[in-house]
Amino acid sequence: MSFFATTAQTIPTDTTISIIQNQTNDAPVPKKWEGLDLGNRSSDHFMVQFGLDNWSGANDSASPQGFSRHFNIYFMLDKPFRTNPRFSVGLGAGIGSSNIFFERTNVDVKSQAARLPFTRLDSANHFKKYKLTTVFAEAPVELRYNSNPINTNKSFKMALGLKIGTLINAHTKGKTLEDKNGKTVNAYILKENSKRFFNGTRLALTGRVGIGLISLHGAYQITTLLKDGVGPELRPYSIGLSISGL
Repeated sequence: MSFFATTAQTIPTDTTISIIQNQTNDAPVPKKWEGLDLGNRSSDHFMVQFGLDNWSGANDSASPQGFSRHFNIYFMLDKPFRTNPRFSVGLGAGIGSSNIFFERTNVDVKSQAARLPFTRLDSANHFKKYKLTTVFAEAPVELRYNSNPINTNKSFKMALGLKIGTLINAHTKGKTLEDKNGKTVNAYILKENSKRFFNGTRLALTGRVGIGLISLHGAYQITTLLKDGVGPELRPYSIGLSISGL
């Protein structure tokens, strides 16, 4: 016992400190997001959008009136970044529809003319309710940010992205024919389908910002609604509310 005590006293103090420091420096430093389980989190896998639509570049005859609106449904995949799961990439597919309303105007999608006619009917029979509907199959892509990656249903959210779509339907629908004084001539519905004048592909910039399940979204279409040379250079834009979750 005396031998061990004497030997321990001969070890320099600075050597002991150096050994402790080396042990501390060699210890692994835990990463902030290491071991975080995101397998069961809600990641906006299902998204429904509703809001207002309008066109930029419209002239007087092609100017939308009333409550023009859109309704979109998307199913999304969410891929969080390993280094920082507050950021993720959303990829999806779905359907986007737009209903543009007009007053005392006929949009003759079945016309054989070179340009799509937008005809004002101020002094002629017209439909009380009249709209142009386009429906696209779409693939949205988003760069997402969530302030709380573990519980996104209660976090601040932002997303920027784009969506590409292909036209699957374009039609007009008129309801209740009236005379120039607004009196009912015939209570019937006329629906005409044709994609001849419309651009078959659309590309739009998108953005969302919100908290939890509710977000404010917007979109602006880069490509024109109509084909080149068949009408005004109409570019749809929209703003509305998104409900997302799952």
